[in-house]
Amino acid sequence: MLERFPDRVFAFDEFGPLEIRPTAGSCWAKQGNPDRLPATYHRTHGVTYFHGCYSVGDDRLWGVNRRRKGTAISLAALKSIRAARPDGGPDLHRPGQPLAHTGADIRRWAKKNKVELCFTPTYASWANPIEAHFGPLRQFTLANSHHRSHPAQTRALYRYLRWRNANARHPDILAAQRRERARIRSEKGIRWGADARSTARPDSTLCTSPPTH
Repeated sequence: MLERFPDRVFAFDEFGPLEIRPTAGSCWAKQGNPDRLPATYHRTHGVTYFHGCYSVGDDRLWGVNRRRKGTAISLAALKSIRAARPDGGPDLHRPGQPLAHTGADIRRWAKKNKVELCFTPTYASWANPIEAHFGPLRQFTLANSHHRSHPAQTRALYRYLRWRNANARHPDILAAQRRERARIRSEKGIRWGADARSTARPDSTLCTSPPTH
């Protein structure tokens, strides 16, 4: 499906939780005057989650920041993906594996709207095309940042999305994507606290058949 109909393949997943706190990163600073990372003892802002959508064929990334996760929010994101292909043809959506993506409402909506859901297996985030694009998102909006509020952080995320979609082939973006792909692939088959040799899952390959026209 990815090779034959890339314009009908979309990926979706959450990125977060996002806190309001100083975040480490690299930057330019005056010699002898390094940019210190301030301490935070009270975090009263709560968290948000970025619900990201990615069009494989168009190489376009978009999304929305929400205070929580859930089936209703995931369904709204999938509907925004479907609206990107309003011709009524079949689409393939690749959500991540959390339970918020597998509710009965989502499955009913997908069947009614000619959407094939292709869920990422557990411990196989490397199989979701959107994951590589979360690396640049993290690098260009969160690294070396100290946002004062969630609205300020959200505005930074949206500014990056606008710039990224206008400069999708920028060398810095491509380099950040390569680093993120390498990081994700290095974790392929590894479970936290387990030996990589004993947890490799050669049967986790994601195979799908294209929807019939």
